Amino acid sequence: SSVEEGERGFQDPSANPALPMGRDGAYCGLGASPSVCGGRRQCTEGRGSGGRRKQRYVEKDGKCNVQHGNMLETYRYLTDIFTTLVDLRWRVSLLVFVLAYTLTWLSFGLVWWFLAYCRGDLEHLGDKAWTPCVHNLNGFVSAFLFSIETETTIGYGFRVIADSCPLGIALLLLQAILGSMVNAFMVGCMFVKISQPTKRAETLIFSERAVVSPRDGRLCLMFRVGDLRRSHIVEASIRAKLIRSKQTAEGEFIPLDQTEVGVGLETGDDRLFLVSPLIIAHEIDSRSPFWEMSKDRLRAEDFEIVVILEGMVEATGLTCQARSSYLCEEVLWGYRFMSVLSLEGGHYEVDYGMFHQTFEVSTPTCSARELTERLAEAEAQLYWSVARPEEEGAPPATGPGAGSGSGPGSGSGPPQGDRRSQQDEVEEQERGDVDRQPNGNLNESAL
Repeated sequence: SSVEEGERGFQDPSANPALPMGRDGAYCGLGASPSVCGGRRQCTEGRGSGGRRKQRYVEKDGKCNVQHGNMLETYRYLTDIFTTLVDLRWRVSLLVFVLAYTLTWLSFGLVWWFLAYCRGDLEHLGDKAWTPCVHNLNGFVSAFLFSIETETTIGYGFRVIADSCPLGIALLLLQAILGSMVNAFMVGCMFVKISQPTKRAETLIFSERAVVSPRDGRLCLMFRVGDLRRSHIVEASIRAKLIRSKQTAEGEFIPLDQTEVGVGLETGDDRLFLVSPLIIAHEIDSRSPFWEMSKDRLRAEDFEIVVILEGMVEATGLTCQARSSYLCEEVLWGYRFMSVLSLEGGHYEVDYGMFHQTFEVSTPTCSARELTERLAEAEAQLYWSVARPEEEGAPPATGPGAGSGSGPGSGSGPPQGDRRSQQDEVEEQERGDVDRQPNGNLNESAL
């Protein structure tokens, strides 16, 4: 079908040779649908037959595993040349930096030599009666050196321009203006590239594994973040995305669909004061994409959780972003993180040796939905088990009209008005007994 053809086209075997083979010769991966790969795949099948690892959308170090191809409108890169130069690799940026200055000096050096050649200054080198446009300019090398001196404002004083040469004065002004523009552009690019906070993200660490365990009576998906530097991240915030392919009710296959994983946006818990390592918890409720996911189903799922930590660097004020991801086999069910904080000598000490350590805890293996339903059933059973003895312990109805029959005076008990009066008398007696207690404790009749 067209859906399966689109799925096969998304997972190209030639572009992804590490993907395991699925049904009908199609390759399985994070973006492939279960229909192509023969139903839900086990998380342990993330590695191929040759021990090759499963394909990631975002690597553990935060690099996005996406390459752009068949880009026809490459001219758009030139419309934003500044960002293009900043995004280049360092070796390419240094090459562009050197070429920009060298070509500018060579170009203006050639213009100065051509001006001297056209005016005949090179033919009157020994003629003291001749006034050249640039004194002591006797060839292309000296013209090139004069171009460097002019643009860098060195001014050695040996080669100088004559005031009787208007073309030379105009060329001097032109080179001074263009040289300043080249300086501002290239120095600005290098400054922005040097001050980029990408290296700051390397000191923001994430736990190697995510865990699922109860917290305050609810199942939670948790992971840990930390900052290795003493300078803090200002206005730090955390968010998470679930990357998983899905197929709509209309049959449309959506590869790598992104679903928001709530980590406290509504309550403000996503705003972090990242002084010491923190455990970020996602409560698995009815709005969570893991609402119906149990321990067994977790092993059969194929997804990736991408976590993004953003904030401003305290030293520079620039925005920094750190990323990481967790595959389904990197989510441990029934585990909890070890504590890393301890009080030592009047201050808190963080032991980063325990940052990735976990320990096993008692955790139900069912999904959060099943757990909620079971708790609701248990509460309902407890309510009825308490209410039933109270109903059975009520005093039997007595009196002349207690027998069976019909009529205004017959029935299964006393008239409705008599019942209400008896109930009022019992309640008044109970309140009186409570008031007569010297210490305010309930007596047996009130209980």
